[in-house]
Parts: sequence; C-alpha cells; structure tokens
Amino acid sequence: MKRIGHLYESVASAESLWEGYLGAKKSKGGRRGCFQFEKSLGRELNQLQEELESNTYRPRPYFKFIVHEPKTRDIYAPSFRDCVVQYAIYLKIMPIFDKTFIDQSFACRVGLGTHKAAEYSQDALRRAGPDTYTLQLDIKKFFYSIDRPTLRKLLERKIKDKRMVDLMMLFADYPEPTGIPIGNLLSQMFALIYMNPLDHYARRVLRPSAGYCRYVDDFLLFGLTRSQALDYRDKLTRFVNKELKLTLSRSTIANTNKGVNFCGYRTWRSARFVRKHSLYKTRKAIRNHKLESVISHLAHASKTHSLQHILNYAEQQNYGLYCELPKIYHKRHHTAAERSRAISGVMYNRWGDIC
Repeated sequence: MKRIGHLYESVASAESLWEGYLGAKKSKGGRRGCFQFEKSLGRELNQLQEELESNTYRPRPYFKFIVHEPKTRDIYAPSFRDCVVQYAIYLKIMPIFDKTFIDQSFACRVGLGTHKAAEYSQDALRRAGPDTYTLQLDIKKFFYSIDRPTLRKLLERKIKDKRMVDLMMLFADYPEPTGIPIGNLLSQMFALIYMNPLDHYARRVLRPSAGYCRYVDDFLLFGLTRSQALDYRDKLTRFVNKELKLTLSRSTIANTNKGVNFCGYRTWRSARFVRKHSLYKTRKAIRNHKLESVISHLAHASKTHSLQHILNYAEQQNYGLYCELPKIYHKRHHTAAERSRAISGVMYNRWGDIC
C-alpha cells in the first residue's frame, strides 16, 4: 500500500487553515465561539499556524454535555479554533482514505447518508431470493471501545508523516483506556477508517451473494442460507475481536421476507417506513407547532410510505402548521418522487445538503 508523506506542512499552511476556518464557519457559524474567533480572525489564524509550525499546538479542553436521544451519550464539543484545525486536517486526509473505502460504507460521506443506505438495503432485499436470510450485527459501545493503538496503526498504513499522525491522534485522546470522544469531526473519519478492514473482509472473503452494507457500527449481509448466516456470524465475531479489539452487542438472523430495521427505517422489498419512534416524535412536533422539526422529519420520511400519513396527520391535527409548510406538501397531484425532490430542496436551502 502506497504511503503518503509531507502532509503536516500542507495542513499547517495559511491556505489550509483558511479553508479550515471556512469549513468550521459553515458548520458552527452563528455560535459564540465563531464570533469570538472572527473578532481577531487574522491574529487567531496566525497564532494557530505558529503553534502548528513549532509543534506546540494542543487542543483546548472540551465542553462536555450529555444527550439522551436515541440513547444516553457523552458529547465532547471542541472549541472553535480546534474545529478550524480539524477541518484543515479533514480536507487533506479524507480524500486519501476515501479512495480505500467500499461504496457500501455509508455515513459521514458526501452523498452516502441514511437515504442511500436505506435504498441499498432495499435493493439488496430484492436481489436476495425469497428463502434466503439476512444477518445484521452491530458493535457494543463502538466509539467508547475503539482501541487507539489500533487506530494509529491504521492511520500509519496510509500516512508516513509521523507529525501528521501525532496531530491527528491529539483528537483521539480520551480520559478512558479505550475510546475516542464523540463530537469531533475527526471522530467520524476515524470511525470510517477503523471499520474499513471489516468492510473488505466481508466483501472480499465472505462475499454474501446479495450484498453487504454498513452504517457506522451497524452492518448487514444479504442473500444467505441459514447455515451461512450462523457461520458468518462466528467469523465476523472472531474478526472484530481479534483485528479490531471490539465486541458485538447483538446479532439478528431473519428471513428476507421479514425485512430489516436499518438506518432509521423499516424496510421490505416493496415498501419502506420510518420507525415507530420517529413517527411518535414527528406527531409530537406537529402538535407542538415546531415547524423546522416537522420539515426535518418530513425530509427523513420523503422516500417512504410514511410521508403521506404524516402529511394527513398534520392537516388534521394542526392545520395552521400544515399551511405553513412549503406548497409542495399541499398538492395531492404531485407524485411521491416529485414531492421527495422538493422536500430535499427545502432542506438544502435551510440547513445545507443532506445525504
């Protein structure tokens, strides 16, 4: 495998830090940290460059908080100046590793979000025969279980610039013996890199007949016999334990006719619905007149059979909010595809492109 060097100087350049600032502003713009950084923008960028060039740069302490949906997690929010550095690293490093990822590695990649993952899983169900099985597995406490020495070795397979790897590993530092902080931009990239060996093992060695896909730590194999599903489960368990030092939290072997519960959707060959918990949150947002939240939920449901149900519920339960929705929702003669494209356009204009 070809290794790439001389990356640290590129990331520490004024041009790279400026691009990192623009990326951080797009993501974190409007927040107090961004405002404070911009008050002395030139000085802040020059100071970052000086610290990087002199090898004295260290991330500042995180702002830690807890979220409870969909499950309780500790979130570590970096300072804005550290976001600038992370974006500068990401813009240089992600294209190098992205070439090594399989097309069925979804999440945190441009154009490969939940919609694409759900579409692939539905196509895979259609390719699989009626008497076949799916094997679904996920990792126990994935981000909290990542082995940092293993992560460093995976980075060094492509990067021979030690200073660059050292800089990246600063953002993998975590108070526990294992794990990386949830909340960093680079943590998303680290997750992709860490699980990449598993993707290639499943695709090249196991080679399920109807396909394989993964979304973060949740992965699926399609078109298996029951004996294959049992055998592959054992092999994947050994692989993640030995090669990645991770543990599987659960596994599900089910007939293809029962569909799959994946990426926030319940998917069968002929239909796709959002999960019941998502429907509950959507109805609650409608009753509480939270327009932006409702539009977000509509975007999630835009390519599913749940969309019309949500629109009907909004019309019946909160007609005032229903009238505030973009006009495309109110026209019954539009096809589902047309409405889906319009919803995606609304989301793009409001919050940026959604995958």
